[in-house]
Amino acid sequence: MNYIVLDGAAMTSREVAHTYLALKLDFPSYYGNNLDALWDILSTVSETIHIKLVNEEKLREHLGGYGQSLLAVLAEAAQENEKIILSIIAEKE
Repeated sequence: MNYIVLDGAAMTSREVAHTYLALKLDFPSYYGNNLDALWDILSTVSETIHIKLVNEEKLREHLGGYGQSLLAVLAEAAQENEKIILSIIAEKE
């Protein structure tokens, strides 16, 4: 199983977020850098990956509604594809 840590603080714009996701998740070069393309790639993952998202609040802060949509795509992909495990790590108070 592959463990991948995604840092919401690193996703400061839509463009940066998609470049970051493509790098961290080792997406193919044809990745379309949008939410539909993200869904398409994640829905076809065939090897188990455990995605741990940290700094979710920073992702929402930087990307607003788009960040919420990105989180929804990650969550829905994890629900639909049993090969994806998504953990959102809460910030320690």
